Amino acid sequence: YKDSDEEFLRRVIENTRRYIGIIASAIDDLLLEPTEAFHDDDHDILMTQKVDDGNDNADGFDPCQNMPLEIKRYYEVHIRAPSKWRPFTIREVKASYIGQLVRISGIVTRCSDVKPLMQVAVYTCEECGYEIFQVTNSYVTARVFMPLFECPSKLCFVNRKKGNLILQLRASKFLKFQEAKIQELVEHLPKGHSPRSMSEHFRGELTIKVAPGDVVELSMIFLPIPYTGFRAMCAGLVADTYFEVMFVTHFKKKYEEYELREDEEEQIAKLAENGNIYNKLAQSLAPEIYGHEDVKKSLLLLLVGAPYRKLKGGMKIRGDLHIFLMGDPGVAKSQLLKHIINVEPRGVYTTDRGSNGMVLEEGALVLADMGICTIDKFDKMDESDRTAIHEVMEQQTLSIAKVGITTSLNARTAILATASPAWGRYDLRRTPAENINLPPALLSRFYLLWLTLDRADMDTDLEMARHVVYVHQNRESLALGFTPLEPSVLQSFY
Repeated sequence: YKDSDEEFLRRVIENTRRYIGIIASAIDDLLLEPTEAFHDDDHDILMTQKVDDGNDNADGFDPCQNMPLEIKRYYEVHIRAPSKWRPFTIREVKASYIGQLVRISGIVTRCSDVKPLMQVAVYTCEECGYEIFQVTNSYVTARVFMPLFECPSKLCFVNRKKGNLILQLRASKFLKFQEAKIQELVEHLPKGHSPRSMSEHFRGELTIKVAPGDVVELSMIFLPIPYTGFRAMCAGLVADTYFEVMFVTHFKKKYEEYELREDEEEQIAKLAENGNIYNKLAQSLAPEIYGHEDVKKSLLLLLVGAPYRKLKGGMKIRGDLHIFLMGDPGVAKSQLLKHIINVEPRGVYTTDRGSNGMVLEEGALVLADMGICTIDKFDKMDESDRTAIHEVMEQQTLSIAKVGITTSLNARTAILATASPAWGRYDLRRTPAENINLPPALLSRFYLLWLTLDRADMDTDLEMARHVVYVHQNRESLALGFTPLEPSVLQSFY
């Protein structure tokens, strides 16, 4: 049966949307009739009443009066892509994948509110009193919906009357619907290209599964959506595309969702018995980078953070730390930032361009809410961006007033920034503000300012060279006296 199973899998992958309907119909045939009614809400009470009445209003020859199966279903059918598949990037999904199941990885940049999507519309005729059911397209293949206005029942046709239909919202069935936008990851971009983005549709229990800033892997159906109105006249045969989400996998779990494995619990217990946990956790941060022991200890405290407090008078005390790394080029400042992002579940890495939070969709400060925002080349930022960061670092909010929008966004994030000297090398005769070319008011908002200098020392340079060569040859760090902890184990400590 192996060949037949592979053939069936190929058909399901190439025509996923059609097979979801077939599988749902098969489930309806296999399910037994309920023996008891669960009166959980108004919809259940209405359904029970319709079943008890035996659907006397229905005319067997008129499909509009037959109760559709969609209104009776209390389950959802989703098809997940095999885990052995290599995830695609958005630019790799071509027109030949229309209607097929694909697996995409990226970062969520925008999420809409959850709204009701009508799946089955129920009408009542004022003339004949029949209930008319209209099954809308559960997949949003168009942005318009045409309701029924005249009764299509046989009784109204025989009496030559055009019965007026009244939409019954309480009897209709709605699904939860949410629209999001996913963007390509920076590490997947070809040289010289900007990241692409595309819309995704979530429905049912898949809503509220993702938030802006989450790095996810999605199993989705690639579908077209036609233009409407004037845009349809201009577009001609060209259609827009979107993804219908089937399954969501998070690359980084939230702290409250993290569950320790047995091997991780054993490793943590051994560390607790041996003692000296603080130094071992700090040395496990980027062990391939030579030195910076005190800097790594401060970064560990940045990851742990402190509790958020609200006093009786309404005053708020933030628990997030802000750390600034400045010094000569080539001392692994940027590598430390990227390693912190790999450990932090809600970490966002950005450079001098793009750290601005003034964009509602893709601002790095907004995406890093309840996480860490790492900003490389902090001294190269525009003056307008620095003004926004002033408020974020102090009040942990971001005020926006433009194009008729006046609002305040949460930016409860810890900032880890780096900067290089303005003259190439750090001049000890000048102040830090003069070397980094940043105003003292902004530097004063950082809790820790680390100055890392590349001093010319024969013994230190020799040890560093041996460390670098060993890492390149063996793809691991030198022996630390213990096994460095994996990023997943480090998350369990904070």
